[in-house]
Amino acid sequence: MDAAFTEEQHEIRRTLRELLLKRCGPDGVKAAVRTPPGYDQELWRELAGRLGLPGLALPAAYGGVGCGPTELALACEETGRAVLPSPLIATAALAAPLILALGSARQREELLPALATGELTGTLVVPGGQLATALALTGPNDGDWAGGGRAGGIQARPADDGWRLYGEAGQVLAGHTAEVLVVAAHAGGFARSRTLLFLVRAAAADGPGRRRDGGPGVPGLLRTRQTVLDETRAQARLELREVPAELLGEGDGAGGAVTAALAAAGVVAAAALATEAVGAADAALSRTVAYVKERKQFGRPIGSFQAVQHRLADLYVRLQAARSAAYYAAWSAGGNGAGGAGTDGAAEPGAAALALAQALETLRTVAAEAVQLHGGIGFTWEHEAQLYFKRAACDELLLGPVHRLRARAAEEAGLFAGAGGGPGRGGAAAGGAAAVRASEAVDV
Repeated sequence: MDAAFTEEQHEIRRTLRELLLKRCGPDGVKAAVRTPPGYDQELWRELAGRLGLPGLALPAAYGGVGCGPTELALACEETGRAVLPSPLIATAALAAPLILALGSARQREELLPALATGELTGTLVVPGGQLATALALTGPNDGDWAGGGRAGGIQARPADDGWRLYGEAGQVLAGHTAEVLVVAAHAGGFARSRTLLFLVRAAAADGPGRRRDGGPGVPGLLRTRQTVLDETRAQARLELREVPAELLGEGDGAGGAVTAALAAAGVVAAAALATEAVGAADAALSRTVAYVKERKQFGRPIGSFQAVQHRLADLYVRLQAARSAAYYAAWSAGGNGAGGAGTDGAAEPGAAALALAQALETLRTVAAEAVQLHGGIGFTWEHEAQLYFKRAACDELLLGPVHRLRARAAEEAGLFAGAGGGPGRGGAAAGGAAAVRASEAVDV
């Protein structure tokens, strides 16, 4: 593994950091989340149009930058540092990879260039709050996570002009504003039940399907922004009543292509969210260090007390370990040019899950310590420390919890049920390579 970043990667970080320092301070974040979209649309258009953020990991043939998950993760680290409210992860780490992997040539040509330039935003709709399971991060995604064949979840039935979707889903990232919805739904009834992905182009028509906030929609689709603890991560509840949709890709999705594509997208999303959490933790720690240098007690800065120094040193070590694991997960997701494979040519979902678990745990710890070390002011909603604390609490609900991420990684590695010889033997040792490589990733 070459741990050094290229000059192009450094430039992506520098440019994005400079722009966000100017345009996305704590006051700007608080103002943006209170707008109907939940983010600064002008800033998003600049990030998408000028820097090509949502198209970083998309091929140049579809209007993207032609980089990969590593560059996307580095961008997410900077957006996490600013606690930027945006549809970046929903669009670039969830919707776009699935359309690229499963979409027909026509669907790719119609949607990916618009997603890459920010003209359209997208998201993945998974019923029942099962996003982490659907992405194979906290459990196998080959079961009834999409709602079952007979009732519940989202059901799909064929119609003369395509498909119709019926059901509901909550906790959909950027679901109230996304123009391209990739919806997971059951088709085939109980006897031939299978999970397929469908496209709903929410900006395709006006009329009875308009959103409650007055935005465009499609007939039968009702989207409501939900109240969440972390306002910078907007989520919505979607109700679908015979909503017209088209199948993502061609054929009937048999052969596990859908679950495989979802698992691959899960690796990219986990790496992106891990680096974003690392960026947020880094910013929270930096602000805390600056504060303890200025705040005085007993006639001296509180940062000069050994007890405070030890706490900050522990946070720094934890942060650097999480950063190393997140960088390795991003590098592994890109396969170092091998199209999503690890060093041995195989995908490493365990590395992404472990890195995400460590990053989420680190952000939670750093945010809690930041609140404590800021004293009374740190407990107020007016102080920026609450932004990091809320982000830490809600990110674990989004793709966690941490203990399930680690349990899934251990299961994938075969640590407790080795193939062909019991726990800890044979297949377990070989399967545990991803976990070992993630934990031993060098600090870049």
